[in-house]
Amino acid sequence: MIIIGEKVNGSIPKTGEAIAAKDAEYIREIARKQTAAGSHYLDCCASVNENELETVQWLIELIQEESDLPICIDSPNSQVCVDAMKFCKKPGIINSVSLEGDKIEVVFPVIADTEWGCIALLCDDNGIPHDAAGRIEVFKKLMIRAEEYGIAPDRLYIDPLVETLGTNDQSLLTFVEVCRAVKELYPDVHLTSGLSNISFGLPGRKMINIGFMVLAMNAGMDSAIIDPTNRDLLGVLFATEALLGNDEYCMEFIGAFRQNLFGPIKN
Repeated sequence: MIIIGEKVNGSIPKTGEAIAAKDAEYIREIARKQTAAGSHYLDCCASVNENELETVQWLIELIQEESDLPICIDSPNSQVCVDAMKFCKKPGIINSVSLEGDKIEVVFPVIADTEWGCIALLCDDNGIPHDAAGRIEVFKKLMIRAEEYGIAPDRLYIDPLVETLGTNDQSLLTFVEVCRAVKELYPDVHLTSGLSNISFGLPGRKMINIGFMVLAMNAGMDSAIIDPTNRDLLGVLFATEALLGNDEYCMEFIGAFRQNLFGPIKN
């Protein structure tokens, strides 16, 4: 499971306050903690209305002072994403493109001959298709565009898009149907999600997030933007990998337990 640490994101209230106050130590601390918790990438999203590129640069530089992990550059502005690539010491992930507007034309030519990955959302100029069939059609069109630019399927992280359960009780079922269809068409493509979107506005969010993660992993999701410092979530993630036969002799599960990434807190 590819873990993208979510906490350097200005839409998270405490992080947003730190960004506004230019609290560099707080950003360094959450970069350190997410790295120690076993992340593979660290998401970086300024979530500001002004001077976004400058803020993203500041955040990336702080993250790289504390971590060698690659960065997942996260912005709704595709140009900011590609402009921020030069601040990164190693190839990471662009978050994100879709069939909306000119996002693909901005991002794909720039990353085509690199090792950068890219998250691709299954929406277009008409928004998010309500059903799985509509999202699968968007996916097929996306893959045609990726092939035009020579971007291999294993560099793409497809996000089928998670609607909150509180407004759509079929959200998980639609997500699962799309995941299975995507993997059947392109087995090498990664599947990802902003995990916590499923529980937005509901009580007991942790329980919903964990349940969603298990069912989504069973459908083929092999990446997620999560809080890796959430010990319960991380423990269930490693357990699910083992139960799905993706962890030979449970060695990853045992190793994570011994590293105290989850389970009883040592005295």
